[in-house]
Formats: sequence, C-alpha cells, structure tokens
Amino acid sequence: MAPRPKGTSAGPKLYEERRLELGRSFQDGGEHYDRVRPGYPADSADWLLPEGARDAADIGAGTGKFTSLLVERGLAVSAVDPSTDMLIQLRKTHPQVVALKGTAEATGLADSAFDVVSVAQAWHWCDPLAASTEIARILRPQGVFGLIWNQLDTSVPWVHRLSRIMHAGDVHKPDFRPVVGLEFAGLESHLTRWEDPVTPADILELVKSRSYYLRANRATRAKVMGNLQWYLFEHLGHAEGEVIPLPYLTQSWRARKV
Repeated sequence: MAPRPKGTSAGPKLYEERRLELGRSFQDGGEHYDRVRPGYPADSADWLLPEGARDAADIGAGTGKFTSLLVERGLAVSAVDPSTDMLIQLRKTHPQVVALKGTAEATGLADSAFDVVSVAQAWHWCDPLAASTEIARILRPQGVFGLIWNQLDTSVPWVHRLSRIMHAGDVHKPDFRPVVGLEFAGLESHLTRWEDPVTPADILELVKSRSYYLRANRATRAKVMGNLQWYLFEHLGHAEGEVIPLPYLTQSWRARKV
C-alpha cells in the first residue's frame, strides 16, 4: 500500500479511520477530477492485459482515466466506484461501459466474470486482503489482477520539491511492493517514465484534486496555494500559459489468480 497518511502512528484502528476519511474526500468533484488529473500511458494497459482478454472490471474507476485504455483495446468493461459523482462523469465519457456503485471489497459483480481486474490509483484506499478476496471471486481461473499508480517522478529535483509543496503523499519508496492476498501469485512490476505537458494553472488545479487539499481548512489551502505560486512563478520563473513537461512515473503490478 501507499505510505500511511500522516497522523496514523497511534495504530491500525486510527490508520483505518484516517484511510476511510481521506478516501471519502473524492466523493464529489468528478468533473474537476476528470479535467485536471493525468491519464495513464498506453503501455501500462498493454503490459497488464493477458492474451485473449475479453472482459475487464475497473475497480475504483473514478471518472474512467484507466477505463478508457481498456475500452480502446476492445474489452467489454464494467467500472465500479463508490462515488456517484465520479460515475456520472465516467458515464458521460464512456456510455458503453457498465458503471456501478460499489467498492473493491464489495463490487456487486458476478462470480468468475472477468479475464482482468484493474485498480488504478485506488488500492491505498482499500482493505487489501478483503479486496483481494472479492477480486479473486469475480476473476475467471488464471485471471489477471492489476494495480496501477501514477506518481510524480521525484528523482527529478524540482519535481521532488513540487511534490512536497503539493503534499503528494502517494509517492512510493523505491522498495514499495503492494500488499495482495494469498489468492494471487507471481506478482511482478513494470515501470513507465513519461511527461505530461501542463501549464502552471494546470498544476494549481491539480493540487485541488489531492486528498490533502480536499480535506484541509481554508487557511491551510491558502498556504498551499501561496507556496505553490511562489515556487512556480518566482523560484522556477515560469510564465502564465507556459507549457511545462511534468515528469511522471507509472508503476504497474500484475498477479494471476491461484
């Protein structure tokens, strides 16, 4: 999983409460999230999909950022997310997708119905063992379970400082390995380095889609935005409307149902 949110050192119970609280911050704002969050590189889906795959479930699908790659590859896709607002946006973009309200722990999908199940940018909001059991239930024998994360490439010094200012807490440590249940074996990983062309205004809006900002009070939000404007315009010297190649890493993981 991703690093525990700050303030969770008191133990598992407090961590679980904090995880759920932060996850609920994405219940609203589907249009904004869809507009400002980056998509995923094509090879993250190409690497994940097993040969001959026909049916896919995208869990924690949000507005359909990863769903779109599955649709483009000709799969019949069912998308699940706990946020009605996110699903409304997904249905607008992908009317052919079966979009259902649910969670990784309780998808509401049929037994043994899918060749591949993906969870993009959402596994750290899930109970990994309960979710693994549920995902194994809906996968066909030898089906593939995939986990995908976009994160800022903090090996680039200016991006590392940017991530600190943004409170981008989903940046993984080099030895990161996601927790999955015993229902799966052969966990392996794939890394994609890419750049998203954005403007300073895009980065400012991107911050507003982060869980830290969404849960913060007005004073904290103002401080974050002030620090970010100083960093982009005064320290780095970018101009309004300038296109900045923002470096990302996409970490993809896959395992097969035992």
